[in-house]
Amino acid sequence: MIVSRFYGDTIMAITGIRRLTYLVEDVGECTRFFSDFGLPLVEQADDAARFVLPDGSEVRLLLRGHADLPQVTAQTGKGVFECCWAVDSDVALKRLVTSLEPDHEIEYRPDGTVRFVTPFGQAIALEAWQPRPVFGAPTPLNTVGRIERLNQPRKWIARALPKRTHHCVWTFPDVQQAVEYYRDRLGFRITDMQKGFGVYMRADGAYEHHSIFLADAHAPMPGFNGTLKFHHANWEVEDIDEMMVAKNHLDRRGYEFGDWNWGMGRHRLTSAAFLYVPCPAGGDAEYGSDCDCVDDSWKPRIWDGAFGTAIFMTNLPDFMKEEPNWDVTYAREDQLHYHRADSDPLAEAAE
Repeated sequence: MIVSRFYGDTIMAITGIRRLTYLVEDVGECTRFFSDFGLPLVEQADDAARFVLPDGSEVRLLLRGHADLPQVTAQTGKGVFECCWAVDSDVALKRLVTSLEPDHEIEYRPDGTVRFVTPFGQAIALEAWQPRPVFGAPTPLNTVGRIERLNQPRKWIARALPKRTHHCVWTFPDVQQAVEYYRDRLGFRITDMQKGFGVYMRADGAYEHHSIFLADAHAPMPGFNGTLKFHHANWEVEDIDEMMVAKNHLDRRGYEFGDWNWGMGRHRLTSAAFLYVPCPAGGDAEYGSDCDCVDDSWKPRIWDGAFGTAIFMTNLPDFMKEEPNWDVTYAREDQLHYHRADSDPLAEAAE
């Protein structure tokens, strides 16, 4: 278990995502979607719904105008309008909030969370909270010359049940401003930088490759419009089998995956398998599995945007059909910042 670390006279350890709060236009429709997606529903009303995953992390749906939504934000569209980050202790939470108080308006909530808005208009909450332990048990893999599963078939599952909330993504008008804030004020670490796309950052108390991706709102990608906007959240499943069972379940329930959909694939930059699903609550809902795990000995890298995107995709987009540009290098200390693309290889993606 990772514990709080010292930064000068400050102790903090954000360990991951406690709660994602969505601003939605139709609670009923979005509740049906997340239930079909595999999140366990625990509460539902006309203007709100709440899901709790096996690790205890939550997804909350609030109708536009709900009193519990952040009242001041620069975010556009719909989707996750507040991410509540888990902090590993009351002591760490107090010290973190004390460091923010001089230049933030802090709201103390009755449920023990604290809320504030960043200088670039993103609503954030913090809560002292520990997740429940959750353990995957994927079927052992047989391969040429290596038997891990003898006289034992693969297990069968009827549908997916995501185990925990893994990461979330927004587009930012000024990626470097957001990087500096998450690094200097909240203690996040840069893990990798993707030229023309954005920066991957890990909460200081987490092993996951990234807890948040800070995407460039000006990248020529569908839906990127230069504003602070929610893009997607990722929920972790056990393996590719569970991911594809989830896809087939959604197919049977009548969900459409849209024209801009990569199908199932594996990111090169994080090694993670992925499946993005268009979400009526805003952005995409992503199934993920087998992501890289890192610690403070990790050496950040700088990637060509398209090269880092995927090792493979079942639905290869046009901008990925050229032979990949094998461009990746370890970053020097003076290169730990957002890197714009060398050229404009993403232009076709916007067409």
